Amino acid sequence: MPKWTPNELEAVLAEIARRSSVDPDFRALAIKDAASAITKVSGKGAPEGQTFRFADNSGPEKVIALPEPVPDLEELSEAELAAIAGGAGNGNQQYTINLDGPTRSPNPYGPGIGIMK
Repeated sequence: MPKWTPNELEAVLAEIARRSSVDPDFRALAIKDAASAITKVSGKGAPEGQTFRFADNSGPEKVIALPEPVPDLEELSEAELAAIAGGAGNGNQQYTINLDGPTRSPNPYGPGIGIMK
């Protein structure tokens, strides 16, 4: 199966939403077979390891998608919060926030906060 970037997937899902609002036949396809709708719009198969389901929200029952859960993050100490806010320390504290996990390590890119992903 082909690889997808987050931007590609977002664009395809937006196009499916747009088409399903004006084309009843395509809307029925998306509801019945999401993978076929994705292939029809994108020209390639759905992302590997993911399944999709489109819901018809035009009736009295509404489906609200919740955002992805945020992983547990380690809380900063009062001293770390003060240093980040500029309220304490000598200004040389260096932190890196790793968005893939809770660990912090010295920042090789200079003072302040660096964000690595």
